[in-house]
Amino acid sequence: MTSLVRPARLTPGARVAVVAPSGPVPEDRLQAGLDLLRGWDLDPVVAPHVLDVHGDFDYLAGTDADRAADLERAWCDPAIDAVLCARGGYGAQRMVDLLDWTAMRAARPKAFVGYSDITALHEAFAVRLGVSTLHGPMVAAADFLKHARAQDHLRATLFAPETVRVISAVPGAGVLVPGVARGTTLGGCLSLLAADLGTPYARASARGGLLCLEDVGEETYRLDRYLTQLLRAGWFEGVAGILLGSWAECEPVRALVVDRLGGLGVPVVEEFGFGHGDGALTLPLGVGARLDTAALTLTLDAPPLR
Repeated sequence: MTSLVRPARLTPGARVAVVAPSGPVPEDRLQAGLDLLRGWDLDPVVAPHVLDVHGDFDYLAGTDADRAADLERAWCDPAIDAVLCARGGYGAQRMVDLLDWTAMRAARPKAFVGYSDITALHEAFAVRLGVSTLHGPMVAAADFLKHARAQDHLRATLFAPETVRVISAVPGAGVLVPGVARGTTLGGCLSLLAADLGTPYARASARGGLLCLEDVGEETYRLDRYLTQLLRAGWFEGVAGILLGSWAECEPVRALVVDRLGGLGVPVVEEFGFGHGDGALTLPLGVGARLDTAALTLTLDAPPLR
């Protein structure tokens, strides 16, 4: 697995588009997030349908076509320097087939930030565009609004990426399988990776990758199902190492992870500090890196943004 194209870093005054590819966005939280971005000397541009709610399915931020159009316009607009997702939820899988990938490949790569349901888009951007993305806090997400660590790490990643080439696990992280591994970062929300299998936007496997996994609000048997499905599909074959993030609102997962992944014979760290947990770190996806379980660090081969 090779590293992907890294977009350019941001500079003061950069215009950043805010889009809602998945679930509906609370207006008060959106405004609070926009204020934070303005405090970073960014110029946020809210896409037209960010505050929409689908007429029949209130778990969607507007129609599939409108959500896709917002993302496509933002990515293809030469005046936009980054695309930030407002929140996750559900819905990215419904609109990903509506994007004009030919037009998006012709556009200038730019930083793309999100997590949770946005995992479906991280995978699509990797497979269809060959562009690295950022698994990080979203503009209207509670964690971003409340936690300085989440804010500071995302800001450093966007503006001063050379300062975050070494990403240290948060306090409480641990080692399930010791070792050192090199590979290209990939992954995100476990349930979305399992749901993506068999689609035109899914990788054949995680071979050569440092796989980052997390999830939220899932019962243990469901997490077992996702891991087992990926194992049965051969998706873990050749993976170099595994970083586990948060499992918010889930039962303890250590025994399950050891049972399902411990036999792969690769280094595994737990509670590294990304995902749905408090103060989540920003992880670049599609960048070559070295995982050292003794130091509990992920060292990137290059800054996450150029």
